[in-house]
Amino acid sequence: MSLKTILRAATLLAAGATFTNAHAYEFGFPGFAQPPGLTIGASAGAPPPGIYSFNQVFTIQGNLTGPGNTLLNPTGTKTGVQAAIEANGFLFVPGWTFLGGTYDAVLVQPFIMDSVGSPVNAQAAGMHNTYIVPVELSWKLGDSGFFVKSGLGMYVPDGTKTGINGLGNVGNPWWTFQPELIVSYLKDGWNLTAFLYDELNTRSTVTSYQSGDVFHAEFTAAKTIGNWTVGPVAYYVGQVTDDKSSAFYNGAVNVNRYNKWAVGGMVGYNFGPAALTVWAFEDVSANASRGTPLAGIDSATVSKGASVFANLSFRLWGPDAPSTPTQPKFHK
Repeated sequence: MSLKTILRAATLLAAGATFTNAHAYEFGFPGFAQPPGLTIGASAGAPPPGIYSFNQVFTIQGNLTGPGNTLLNPTGTKTGVQAAIEANGFLFVPGWTFLGGTYDAVLVQPFIMDSVGSPVNAQAAGMHNTYIVPVELSWKLGDSGFFVKSGLGMYVPDGTKTGINGLGNVGNPWWTFQPELIVSYLKDGWNLTAFLYDELNTRSTVTSYQSGDVFHAEFTAAKTIGNWTVGPVAYYVGQVTDDKSSAFYNGAVNVNRYNKWAVGGMVGYNFGPAALTVWAFEDVSANASRGTPLAGIDSATVSKGASVFANLSFRLWGPDAPSTPTQPKFHK
């Protein structure tokens, strides 16, 4: 995700007094292939057969926090971080079933602009890694209103990459595999959904550094009344395994653990041919730890701030007449 570039730039600056450019820290995580909170509005249900399109835009505004911020700002100030992302995606629902579940597949291409403020003063813009879900299966549990969906997504290392460690722009030189489990209650206008997934990273093809696994838990509690849908939302994201450094960095590690919690709200409107959903979060807690120390100070950092998302979804084609759009059943 784009904030990884921001965090890398901040860490490189902090490490500059100790390591040469070739042996500066790889920012690794915090940072995430998929920004937390992106799946809000999605559910474990499946729409009618067809091809669906969705356009997502979102922004993240915050500051670096954690012990590593002291290395950048010994006077107690904060380094600002910003990101603007646009993504275009498609959901394919061919009407197939397997093991009693409805099959679908997803393809998304994100584009990112990001920046980090003083004293780093760095910017980047380009194509992020393409996201592909070759298989998702959705099961309806009788007439209970409960649905369960499971799938496997992946971020392909085809994004814009520059720099000596391949991390000078918004692409990542490694694969990220994303197993997911979604549980929803969809009845009487309710969408009560828990969307759980992991990010499992392979080693960088440039530096052999391997960023630790990241767990996401995202929650929607929305009610549809007429054409309007409203409700509270929340997420947790955290790194759950350690980074694995490499000889390229002389064993230095950027951060081995971080945790973020956020709360917010969503509102959606169904226009008939298209559905628009907007949601926002405020980080209520963020911490990072276990980076390689510099001058006796833990170098770990994490961003803390606010994010705003918007999703426009519509049906491109179907074997029957286009149905009224529902809340999107897909995600980046």
